[in-house]
Amino acid sequence: MPESGTCTSIINLRYQDGSEGSPSNPAKYKNQDYAQLKDNSLRRGRLFVDSTFPPGTRSLGDLPNLASWQEEEVEWLRPADILKRQNNSDEPTFCMKGASRFDFGQGNIGNCWFLAAISALTIQKHLMAQVVPMDQSFKNYAGIFHFRFWRFGKWVDVVIDDHLPTYNNQLLSVHCNGGNEFWVPLLEKAYAKVCGTYADMNAGLPSEACKDFTGGVNMTYELGDAHTTGHDEKLWLQLSRATGCKSMVCCGTAPKGGRLVNTVAHTGLVDAHAYSVTAVTEVEYYGSKVQLVRVMNPWGKTEWNGKWSDKSDMWNRVRQEDREKCFDRDDGEFWMELEDFCHYFNMVSICCENPNFLDGDLTCQWKCMIYDGSWVAGRTAGGSLSNSTFATNPQYRIQVTIINKQEKEDKNILLSLMQKPQQENRKERQSHPIGVTIFKVPSGTPQGRLGSSFFNRNNPLKSRQLYTYQRDLIELHSLEPGEYVIIPSTMKPYMSGEFVLSVFTKSEAKISPHDGHDDEDEDHDHDHHHDHDHDHDDDHEETEKLVLPKIPTDGDGDQDSTRTLFNRYADQNGELSARQLQKLLNDNFPHGTRYGFGLDTCRSMSAMVDTDQRMRMSFSEFSVLWKKIHDYKKIFHRADLNQSGSLSDYELQRAIEAAGMNVNDGMVRLMMFRYSGVSSTSLENFIVLMLRLEKTSSVFKDKSSNGVIHLTWDEWSNISLYN
Repeated sequence: MPESGTCTSIINLRYQDGSEGSPSNPAKYKNQDYAQLKDNSLRRGRLFVDSTFPPGTRSLGDLPNLASWQEEEVEWLRPADILKRQNNSDEPTFCMKGASRFDFGQGNIGNCWFLAAISALTIQKHLMAQVVPMDQSFKNYAGIFHFRFWRFGKWVDVVIDDHLPTYNNQLLSVHCNGGNEFWVPLLEKAYAKVCGTYADMNAGLPSEACKDFTGGVNMTYELGDAHTTGHDEKLWLQLSRATGCKSMVCCGTAPKGGRLVNTVAHTGLVDAHAYSVTAVTEVEYYGSKVQLVRVMNPWGKTEWNGKWSDKSDMWNRVRQEDREKCFDRDDGEFWMELEDFCHYFNMVSICCENPNFLDGDLTCQWKCMIYDGSWVAGRTAGGSLSNSTFATNPQYRIQVTIINKQEKEDKNILLSLMQKPQQENRKERQSHPIGVTIFKVPSGTPQGRLGSSFFNRNNPLKSRQLYTYQRDLIELHSLEPGEYVIIPSTMKPYMSGEFVLSVFTKSEAKISPHDGHDDEDEDHDHDHHHDHDHDHDDDHEETEKLVLPKIPTDGDGDQDSTRTLFNRYADQNGELSARQLQKLLNDNFPHGTRYGFGLDTCRSMSAMVDTDQRMRMSFSEFSVLWKKIHDYKKIFHRADLNQSGSLSDYELQRAIEAAGMNVNDGMVRLMMFRYSGVSSTSLENFIVLMLRLEKTSSVFKDKSSNGVIHLTWDEWSNISLYN
């Protein structure tokens, strides 16, 4: 049976003072103040419209289950208008008689993972009140609502208007079974906003939403093929402890044939589908204890039909008090035996504000400290221990004071490492493989950051370090009293990114963060950079196997080979058009993308070396371009420190400096945005960027005086437009 008792609350050392980002004082998502916006709408007599998540295709996204013509017919309506279209005379309500897992059913968006988490959320009323402010209603109505989520280290308050997407006058996504109740569709809209669009909610794991509903600890346990002898006992213990700690528990079935399609199996279970676990219990059946798990389908229907299902006659052979736990109704909720649960589901996740569910010690009051950190290429992105730059990673020195000797391998430290997304839309987010390495720090070691010599002399606690793409990396440790250093890192060096490190401890622990900006490390870091660059250049010289025409120089006999190449693609006038240049480059120059050099790119390159402005490329102009793109290719490869085939903003700035030009950080970010992607630039884009930058720099040097340039309109328009 579940362990009784009340789980202690966690002490969050970061938010003791109720600072911004705490549960009592959430940060304003997109700087929107709910109270102020509602007051303004009421004073003006206008219903609120959210300009940051407007009703329309931009917020809907590209839904996989809707054809483009169907998306065009999606209509955004407010709750009162939806009820009118449905000939429902009831007034809209926010929530009637308290929130329940039976309130809703899934719609046309594949977000069962999110709805399973909501189902688990409704059982934990204290968490529900944190996420869904229940003082909201359609009285004093202004068309505005708000919800709260934990997002990467802090609570945020998310404001929305109440326009909801409908198709044929029915809610497109989740709907409330009560008809006129709207708390679930509005909550879903708020979460769609933080995901980017409704389409960005398609497919996921319930553990992601559970984390955002609690800010707590997530643990996932494999079932299915991982089901082994003794597994039932361990899993039952974890589920029982989780129930005692008021955790959110969800589970999922495996895809059928590797395809993410929700087909209904002969068992009544849905393939590739997320469910919530709503209870566990033991019943006595013919003198033996049977362990049962209650599971909820977020569809609000379609149930398990095997042993201990709603219609199973096995319920007729148990005590009356146990029989009352089963309800024969098609509401999506059902019981199944633990052994069947382990066989038919492939994973179960437990999320709780407090790590107490891990060992069942409900009296232990864990402390938590949250740190925002970053890996900056060339400064604090040192990569794994196998890299010479490892010591440049952020470091967190921690003093452990207590371990429970009576408990075998007492887990007294829990680490959670989350990588913050750089992209706004959930489906577009890319992450690096991340990991955490821990070293024991010998007594007498000086305070402050630890250098390379320390890591060369000492071994990490784990002999093998694993890296993961998971959103939330969780590690449990049993650390003897003493000092340790925690190193969060990406697997490869020079990978820029931001992270949140949460350190949970069973007792008071002194933690000293060292984020890599310590003054004493500057020279040390630069030494690493030079060493790495030197090795990197050698690697490129060894791997460069392409044979290309040599760059022509004055009096160089090899100019004939370049002339031969040029003549192979030139027209009868001995000139290249942009299209001919495109073919020449894509046939003979290793480009940075699978599509090669685009036609517009080649027009730009032609314009930037078109000295006579005849809009055709002569051999002399081609010779200049051929030399430049080879020079830029070499600079590109030297700057590509992690050998990813593209340059980060840090690597781009290094490349520009290597070419003898200087631009500030802000300008680098603008050029990255203009000439490439959000976070990296390819070889093709880099060449065009450098040609334009060099031309602009050359014009400024030629025509400026005392740092000021004067141009006529003709000069300015020619320089700015013909490039």
